[in-house]
Order: sequence, then C-alpha cells, then structure tokens
Amino acid sequence: MKVSLAGLELTNPVIAASGTFGYGIEFEEILSLERIGGFVTKGISLEPMAGNSAPRIVQTAAGMLNAIGLQNVGVEEFISRKLPPLRRYPTCQVIVNVFGATVNEYIAVIERLNQAEGIAAYELNVSCPNVHAGGMAFGSDPGELECLVHSAKSAAARPLIVKLSPNVTSIAQMAKIAAGEGADAVSLTNTFLAMSIDAETHRPRLANVTGGLSGPAIKPIALRMVYETARAVTIPVLGMGGIVTPEDAVEFLLAGATAVQVGTASFADPRAVERLARGLEAWCRGHGVERVSSLTGALQAPRD
Repeated sequence: MKVSLAGLELTNPVIAASGTFGYGIEFEEILSLERIGGFVTKGISLEPMAGNSAPRIVQTAAGMLNAIGLQNVGVEEFISRKLPPLRRYPTCQVIVNVFGATVNEYIAVIERLNQAEGIAAYELNVSCPNVHAGGMAFGSDPGELECLVHSAKSAAARPLIVKLSPNVTSIAQMAKIAAGEGADAVSLTNTFLAMSIDAETHRPRLANVTGGLSGPAIKPIALRMVYETARAVTIPVLGMGGIVTPEDAVEFLLAGATAVQVGTASFADPRAVERLARGLEAWCRGHGVERVSSLTGALQAPRD
C-alpha cells in the first residue's frame, strides 16, 4: 500500500484533505492516525483569522457548500501548540496548507514553518473561493500563479504541493505553470464556486453569499480534471473531489492520481479517511492488485 509522493513515502495513498481534518491532532481519539497516509492541515496564515460570518455551511444535493473563510490560529500558535503533539505519529505525514493575502505573506509563513520540526511538506493554497484576497485570486491568474509558485519554491525547505482551483478555463494549463516553476506535486480539485438561495426568505443561505461546493456532486468533474492534469504534467497529482467509497479512490488513481485526499466525507463520518484506507487495501487484495501504485494512470482506452 506504500506510495512515493514528491519525495515522501506514504504508508498508503489516502490523505485527509485540508479544511476537513482540523489540525490533525483533534482526530487522534477518533481514528488511528498511523493507519492513514497523512493529512493536510487547515490553511495556516501569518496572523490568526476569524473567518467569515455565520451561516458558513449549507447542505446541498449530494454535497455541501462552505464559506468558512480560512479561519485558523495563525502560524505561531500552530507551531507552538498544534504541531508538537503530532510528533507522536511519525508514520502519518503532516502536510501544512499555507495561505496568504499577498506573496510576501505566503513566503513569511513558509519561512517560519521551515524552522519547525515534524512537517513533511507544504500545500500552497491558491484556490480557496471563500476569501476576498489571496486564494483563488492567485490560482485563476496564470501570471500571479507563476510568480507565487516561483517565490514559494525558492523559500520552501520542504516539498511544495500546489492546490489548484477548478474555477479556471484550463486546469491542465495551470498545472503546467506550477510544474514549470518547480512545484513538486499538484493537488486538485478544490471546491467549485457556487451558491444556494432560500426561496422563502429570498436570501442567500450563506452569509458570504457564495461558497465552495464539495462532495459527491463534483466527483465526475474532478475526475475529469485529474485525468487531464495527469496527462499534462510529469509531477505527481493528488486527486480529490467527492471520494466516499474505495471504488471512488480507485477511479482517481486510474485517472492518474498518485494519492487521493478525502474531505467532505469526514463531515458525515469522522472515521472516513481510515475507513477508506482500509477499504482500498481490501479492494486491492480482492482484485489481485499487489501494489496500489500500479493503479496510477492505468486507465484503459475505451473499446471500439
């Protein structure tokens, strides 16, 4: 079940996605952190952020909308309070999601994290649709993305994963830009910009008006984007978007993903990441797959 990702060795290819797993340590009494490949923290900014006003989460058909707004404790408190307990789980790779409103803020967070122990890699958040500065503003502009990834890679002392926005014309082209500026891997997709309206009150259901759509509803689109991206770049791809079952994870691997991230499923089942890791192993055993890594990019051409 081991896979290699951007120089990291994962015990299995199932990772908890950013924004759905807190800072990781909150889940230590809920599931076995040693039994998942790793997790990505909430987005960490230079200073603490309170996030958006409530309501911030709305259920939708086959998914959910969120407009949390990257609420987090800030890099200093993360390093001093959240990170140290995670060292009890050395086999669980800790990937820190990094966010800033400006390039300089991104770099300042990375430089501070470089001094901390127990971090495996950084995930550069250029795709959050729920903030008014940074986030998707970088991920949807080729020039801005190029500048940010170049600067972040120059500053990073650890592997750099770039989390791409699906809210673009060509996600494969954005992946090429990230790879060209030195990204060690890309992760996709983040949530799709969407909204929900209450017909009775005539008001948007989210205080932020719009939010990010995630869950099974986006899986077919996310799967297509992973497939296109994996064919466009040579660096590893982490696939995500509506993964609920082991078969979902297999589909993303076949499309070209080296590993997968599980997000919205954790809201319905806090043990979803561990359950899927076990389920994927059972699926491989039942289908005679000796190495899970052999599934990556193994999609066969359609029959005539």
